Order: sequence, then structure tokens, then C-alpha cells
Amino acid sequence: MDEKRELLRHMLAIVAYRATRALEGAPDHFAGFAGAGRMPVQILAHMGDLFDWALSAAMGQERWRATQPRAWAEEQQRFFQSLQTFDAFLATGGPALRQPHARGELLCRRDQGRPGRRGPARRGEAVQGAIGIDPIGRPTASTPHPL
Repeated sequence: MDEKRELLRHMLAIVAYRATRALEGAPDHFAGFAGAGRMPVQILAHMGDLFDWALSAAMGQERWRATQPRAWAEEQQRFFQSLQTFDAFLATGGPALRQPHARGELLCRRDQGRPGRRGPARRGEAVQGAIGIDPIGRPTASTPHPL
């Protein structure tokens, strides 16, 4: 894997880690907080849209699609699934996912909420390739394998 791809994967892991820490323990009513310009659920939806766009650009089929924010828990899951899908694309080297069947499988897994296989989570570290949702829907941003 080339250095640029590794750096990008590490940056995705950092975003996942920081988002996990920011969202951890946030009550459901936090999603509708209106004292900072955009509501948190709108910001999270926009961030998910950005990573979906980044994946489409990396695949050579750039497209922007602004989505309407969903329920808070759904939006959190969609955001982390967008990160995970982009990370999986980068991890495989990309070209294989340019084939329609492989891309479709990856996006289908994401849309069905089936995260990739990950090891047990450890707290306090950002590890590339360690982006996902745990079995009960909470975001995870670290696993025990090294950078």
C-alpha cells in the first residue's frame, strides 16, 4: 500500500476516533441543539455526505448527494458506515472496487448495517482500518492491530 493511501486511512481512523469521543454519551436530545448555527444531526449528516462523496471521487465516479438528516442514532450509524466503506476501499487498493459487483457488495453491506470484521475494541487509540459500529450500534474507532 502506498504512503498516501496509508496516511489517508490513518486520517480516517483519527476522524472516527474523535467523532466517537464527541458522540459518546451524548443524549438523544443533543441532536436537536439549535444554539450553534447547524444542529448536531445536520452536521453529522453533512459529514456522512462528505465521506460518501470522497468515496465516489476515489472510485472515479464523483457525485454529490445531500441527504436529509435521519434520526440521531441512524445518522451516527450512517456516518460511521460511510467512514468504514471509504476505509475498506482504501484498504483493498481500490481498483477491485471499481468493478460494479464488488462496489455493489460493499455498498450493500454498508446499507444493511453489516460492518466489516473487526477485532475487540480498545479505548484510547486511533488505528487505521478500525472504523465501524459495534453489534449494538455504538461507533467503534479502535482495534488492537497496529498501524
